[in-house]
Amino acid sequence: MDGMGLSQADAARRLNVSRSVVQRLWDQYQSEDSVSRRPVPGRPRATTPAEDRFLALSARRRRTTTVPQLVADHFQASGRRISATTVRNRLHNAATMGFCAVHRRVRFTMESDSGRLLIWREQRTRYHQSNTVERHSYRGGGILVWAGISLGGHTDLHVFHGGTVTGLRYRDEILDPYVRPYAAAIGNDFILMDDNARPHRARIVEEDLEDHGLERMEWPARSRDLNPIEHLWDYLGREVAALNPPPRSLYELKQSILCVWSSLPIPVSNNLINSMGNRCRQCIQVRGGHIPY
Repeated sequence: MDGMGLSQADAARRLNVSRSVVQRLWDQYQSEDSVSRRPVPGRPRATTPAEDRFLALSARRRRTTTVPQLVADHFQASGRRISATTVRNRLHNAATMGFCAVHRRVRFTMESDSGRLLIWREQRTRYHQSNTVERHSYRGGGILVWAGISLGGHTDLHVFHGGTVTGLRYRDEILDPYVRPYAAAIGNDFILMDDNARPHRARIVEEDLEDHGLERMEWPARSRDLNPIEHLWDYLGREVAALNPPPRSLYELKQSILCVWSSLPIPVSNNLINSMGNRCRQCIQVRGGHIPY
């Protein structure tokens, strides 16, 4: 620095570093004739920066891949073995990716698919399109139920006994005994909201609604995140799963569901219904994408 005519303070200002950094580098140059980074003591890293990028890219491209699969991919690409712990550490350090500890759960069937998968994703990206896989399946078995909710109340819960739910069954078992009396109690402000399941859209159902002057809300297909009762099914499933002892047969499951539903706190359903305005606004903001509900 003396040869350049700069003081340590001038050099620090030009390099935008502290004066102590300049002093340390100058002392190192005087003693070692070099300012290269000294070797760091300790065990060398198991992977190179290029290998770290390879692991992160592999996890992003195949978000459902597992740690053992990534270990095998690294060995195939580099010929060197690394531990599962190393892979996890690299992925947690690369773009703050985390492993979402969610799992597949089995519940009673209510026209809902509650399956969840393990994926790698960056933090705060849970609802990004690339991290969400839509599945639309209607499985048999279990117990199929129906219920309706409104502000300040709800219908009784109906259990379908055997067979497929057709438009005729939907009319005879749901519309006539539940929906029509409930609509009469509410009055002219009643609007029926249901999904686009085939029985709900059968001609016999459409004719029955028209004959009795019941208005139905138009609703996009496969929009469970916008349907408040879907989240009530989730609440119901958690309550049943928390019972001690848990139901051990379909009969016990049926009785448990009916018991939990009969004691459903009205504020739970009210809060879900009151959230609809915010749900719709968020859905519009993401142009119909997934929302955190």
